[in-house]
Amino acid sequence: MTATYQNPILKGDYSDPDVVRVGHDYYMISSSFTYFPGIPVLHSTDLVHWEHIGYVAESLPFTAYETPNHKKGTWAPCIRYHEGTFYVYVCAPDEGLFVFTAKNPAGPWRMHHGANETGWIDPTVLFDDDGQVYLVHAWARSRAAISSRLYLHRMNAEGTKVIDGGIEIFSQEDRHPTTEGPKLYKRNGYYYIMCPAGGVKTGWQLILRSRQIEGPYEQKIVLHQGDTQVNGPHQGGWVDTPEGEDWFIHFQDIYVYGRVPHLQPVHWVDDWPLMGVDTNGDGIGEPVIEYPVPKGYEASSARPFTSDTFCGDRLGLQW
Repeated sequence: MTATYQNPILKGDYSDPDVVRVGHDYYMISSSFTYFPGIPVLHSTDLVHWEHIGYVAESLPFTAYETPNHKKGTWAPCIRYHEGTFYVYVCAPDEGLFVFTAKNPAGPWRMHHGANETGWIDPTVLFDDDGQVYLVHAWARSRAAISSRLYLHRMNAEGTKVIDGGIEIFSQEDRHPTTEGPKLYKRNGYYYIMCPAGGVKTGWQLILRSRQIEGPYEQKIVLHQGDTQVNGPHQGGWVDTPEGEDWFIHFQDIYVYGRVPHLQPVHWVDDWPLMGVDTNGDGIGEPVIEYPVPKGYEASSARPFTSDTFCGDRLGLQW
């Protein structure tokens, strides 16, 4: 009998997940907004079982964060690995872009202030084959009075600082409102931007692709709620496996129960990623609830801690 997993893969609030693979290990991060230490780091060896191993941001260097400050903080981070270093990119909508670097994803992490801007959110970075480093971000209407637009910037060779004023590469609010949460990748000569549109609880996964980083970009919807109970499905990250499979981790907003991560299979069709399962034959995937496990899966009791006996001299990572 084929082993299967069930979504959600984590029954906890892990908003805006992103994921990266290094060898046979996977690392996932998520938003933590006003709470510090922030940006939890989770580790897995099979994409199904996850353990909490640390945090990226001990704090942000502003007095505003000395007490909880709602609707501020770390929004939709991105994790990347390049030449032996882990990178986490995150925007605080009032203070700009922050870049955290570490040799060990459990920490410690070093902080760099990559750009002092207001209104930037949801950064994503690509270390390109020719040594160029690119950043794409979205906008918070509450700060910048614009949204549903994506901007492209160049960064320094170290990937720690933005070095230009940027250009707009996507804006289509009439067709894809609330475009946000981009993730930038390169595959088979195409640049891909994977991003949600349509709103957290009511939207879909949009794919943009181009042979040129500046565009123009073709577009295709590749995942939507369809006939399932998985509303959204909202933003996340794509990852491949050593066994040659492709997967996408996104979240579902289930109101008071938080934003829970789901794992979707990905199959490439004509260099477009089909996420989930195309049950209606329309070329658009729908989320799976139960599905065969990834190759390399091992039965495990690994999971994030959700309670504590408070017997030691330090709080557990869950706190």
